[in-house]
Amino acid sequence: NMEAFHFGCSHQSPGTKPKHTNIVFLKTHKTASTTMQNILFRFAERNNLTVALPVQACGHQFCYPRSFSSHFVHLHTLRPNLITNHMRFNKTALQRVMPNDTIYITILREPASMFESLFTYYSRHCMSFRRVPNGSLEAFLAEPLRYYRSQEIESMYARNTLTFDLGGDKDNSIKDLAYAQNFVADVEKVFSLVMISEYFDESLILLRHLLSWDLEDILYVKLNMRTESSKKRLSPGLPEKIRAWNSIDAYLYDYFNTSFWDKLSDLGLDCVAKEVQLLRQAQERLMRSCFGGKMPLPRPAAEIKNKDLRPWQPSDKVDIVGYDLPVNISHEAQEHCLKYIMPEISYTRILLHSQSLQHRRSYQNRPVQKSHTLQQHIRTTLPRHSQVHRSQPGPSVGQSPGSGTESKSTPKQS
Repeated sequence: NMEAFHFGCSHQSPGTKPKHTNIVFLKTHKTASTTMQNILFRFAERNNLTVALPVQACGHQFCYPRSFSSHFVHLHTLRPNLITNHMRFNKTALQRVMPNDTIYITILREPASMFESLFTYYSRHCMSFRRVPNGSLEAFLAEPLRYYRSQEIESMYARNTLTFDLGGDKDNSIKDLAYAQNFVADVEKVFSLVMISEYFDESLILLRHLLSWDLEDILYVKLNMRTESSKKRLSPGLPEKIRAWNSIDAYLYDYFNTSFWDKLSDLGLDCVAKEVQLLRQAQERLMRSCFGGKMPLPRPAAEIKNKDLRPWQPSDKVDIVGYDLPVNISHEAQEHCLKYIMPEISYTRILLHSQSLQHRRSYQNRPVQKSHTLQQHIRTTLPRHSQVHRSQPGPSVGQSPGSGTESKSTPKQS
């Protein structure tokens, strides 16, 4: 009911402006960012927008953990409206790809719960975690420097991951308060909205008003969730140790958590609460329509019949659950609901396929002379995909969100 939804914050109803469509969403790790990415993918498809997607050599990420480069964008997805797959932030490189009126958004999560998730999720991929006896989070936090190696390829999962994703120096000392303050100031200049994972629905209300979107545009189904048995309970004292070890992330989170609540207050806490309630009611209706009148039960990947709906499993110690649609719903409901529950890798592949078809059709319809000119432009601005290879040096540190350094990336599957 759009009238009711606009009534929630009627004094600042987004419906009076056209929807904003040029967006960079910096997808951070273990922050509900996959659910947010799915919202953006569906918005792009509904509005016939172009999503920048990675070249094949990068997998489904923009050659993370290298700093983002325009070289990592697939030729068939150039001149994009949206970009949302994992990357290490590089503002200068993004400005070469995105329109001038692009709005930048990201999402943060409380460092203690985020680090527990990182430690569990990447226990088989990050050497800093693999060295720890019995995979003990307590042992790692007791002597982190005994296990951590800052120059290893996946060390960014083991310290200040948010800072690294945002282009900062994950190994800068918390004693350097000036660095943390300057880094936060740089992030604030670039990003119009920093969402907070713990308040995801409230974040979506802020997003809706920022972009002049409707209720339908922010509906979602939670994705990439772990089972309860895959989560570790933090014993007393561990959250403090995690925040001390990830001190820049903690500073970043605390600052933007405060500014987040300032934004909610500016909009009006009562009207935000009303919109959240309307969002959750619409969400329940969506769930019941997609799952045969019932609320969905997340399933282990092995039990999901449709292979495209099986989420990636990081290791045998972590169970990431997904969904399967019931067979007794209509074909229209199947088509509508499928994208809500589609994992990141499958959705990225399908989007690339559809956008490549559109690119070929539009290319074939161009006059010969213009096509030749465009081909020359592409060749001068983007190298062949084979130039992205594994023998390149490791990522540099110390870049702020405004950094202009463009380094190439090691292909990564995760």
